[in-house]
Amino acid sequence: MSEGLEYQQKNMPFRRLGSSGLRVPVLSLGGWLTFGGTVTSDPAKEIIKTALENGINMFDEAEEYNKGKSEAELRFFPESSGRILRELNVRRGDLIITTKIFWGTRPGPNNGGLSRKHIIEGLRESLVRLQTDYVDVVFAHRADVHVPMLEVVRAFSWVIDQGLAYYWGTSEWAAQQIEEAIQIATQYGLHAPVAEQCQYSLLHRERPEAEYASLYKKYGYGTTIFSALYFGFLTGKYNDGIPAGTRFDNHKDNFRTIIEKLETEEGQRQIAQVKELTSLAQKELDCTVAQLALAWVLRNPNTSTIILGATRPEQLLSNLKAIEVYPKLTSGIMDRIEKILGNKPPEPATYGRPQLDPLGR
Repeated sequence: MSEGLEYQQKNMPFRRLGSSGLRVPVLSLGGWLTFGGTVTSDPAKEIIKTALENGINMFDEAEEYNKGKSEAELRFFPESSGRILRELNVRRGDLIITTKIFWGTRPGPNNGGLSRKHIIEGLRESLVRLQTDYVDVVFAHRADVHVPMLEVVRAFSWVIDQGLAYYWGTSEWAAQQIEEAIQIATQYGLHAPVAEQCQYSLLHRERPEAEYASLYKKYGYGTTIFSALYFGFLTGKYNDGIPAGTRFDNHKDNFRTIIEKLETEEGQRQIAQVKELTSLAQKELDCTVAQLALAWVLRNPNTSTIILGATRPEQLLSNLKAIEVYPKLTSGIMDRIEKILGNKPPEPATYGRPQLDPLGR
C-alpha cells in the first residue's frame, strides 16, 4: 500500500485517522450484530484473538449495539478476556477502542440523543461496560437536530478534556453539520471532530465520495467505514436468494428494505453486477468478490479504516486478504470496475470556473 501508509505491524498497514495523529489499522473489527448477539463467550474471544494476532488492534462499539451487551462482551480487562491480552503481551495502550453515543440503552427523555447530559452519562456507562478508563474515539452516532450544535461540541470537548476520550467524531452526519461543528470548535477554542463513520461500498458511494469531498480537502477529515460489503450483499451469498442462517435471514427486521429490494429491477441489476465482479475477482485477481470489494474501498485515500464484522475466525482471516488484493487494483482494473458499476458520483458543478484547492490556488 502507498496512500497514507505511515506504519506497518504484523503485515497490517496503518493510516492516520483524518488530520489527527492517531494511527489506525486499515482493517478494524466492529461489534454490530456480532459481540453480545450472534457471537458470545469463547467464540467471541477466538475472533478477538485472531484479530490481534493479525495486526487488528482497533475495535469499534456503540452503546446501542444489542443494548449495551456488545460492549460488555468485548471488554478486555476482566479475567475472561484479559487473559487473551496477557497471552499476546498486549497492553491497553496498544489498543484503539471506539464507541458511539446517541440511542442509549433504555427509554427515557434524557437517555438518548446528544444533550450534554446524555453524551457524558452515556459515555461513562459505556466505559463501565467496556471496563476501561477511556475510549480512544467517541462518535456521535447520529446528528441531533434538537440540540444546539454548540452544546454538542462543548460536551464532546469536555469529555476529551476529562480524559474520558482522546478524540471525537461523527457518524452519518451531513457534510453541512460536520462543517458547522468544526467551525464552532474553531470559534470557541474547543476540540473539533476528526473523523466520520459512514457507510461506503461499491454500491453506496454518493455521500463518502461526493458530499464529503470538501471536508477531505479543507480539514483532512477521516473516515471509519462500515458496511463495505453492503451488509454482506457484496459477498455474492444472496445472488440466488437468502440462504438460511445468513445475516439477512437472522436479522430480517434490520435489513427489510434491502431484502425487499432484491426482488426489484434495481436489486436484480445489482445482483448481475455482483456476478460480473465475482468473475473479475476470480479470473483476474485470484480472490473473492468480498476481498475485491474491501480492497476497492481501501483504494480511496480518504478511507482511514474499514470496520469488519465476523462471526467466525475463518471469515475474518478471509477478509484480511483484501490487503493482498489492494496492490492488484491497477488503473485498468479500476476502470473495468467502474464500467461494471456505472454509479460513479458526478463531480461538483463548477459552471466553467476552474476548481481551486483549499488554499485558493
